[in-house]
Amino acid sequence: MDILSQIASRIIREQELIIGPLAWSEAGKVKDIRIVDQKTGEMAIENTGDHKLVIDALVAQYERLFGRASREVCKEAAAPLVADLKPEEVPESLR
Repeated sequence: MDILSQIASRIIREQELIIGPLAWSEAGKVKDIRIVDQKTGEMAIENTGDHKLVIDALVAQYERLFGRASREVCKEAAAPLVADLKPEEVPESLR
């Protein structure tokens, strides 16, 4: 699993701690995200293009429903993984 897929998975799992299984159904609404196994936290980004855009769409999906606090939860969840990326590799929504 590439780093951006790991970030997406971590965001979904962190949101799940707050809003429960709804986090997975909302993630499933994001184009190019496929939930493989909700129990193990496995998901896949199917977009062969820019995965950063998929992360931005995921963060936006949660923010639409739960507001700015949801964006902050996403940033905090992704922070350990984002720290290893070059600035240009970090999705806009996580800056």
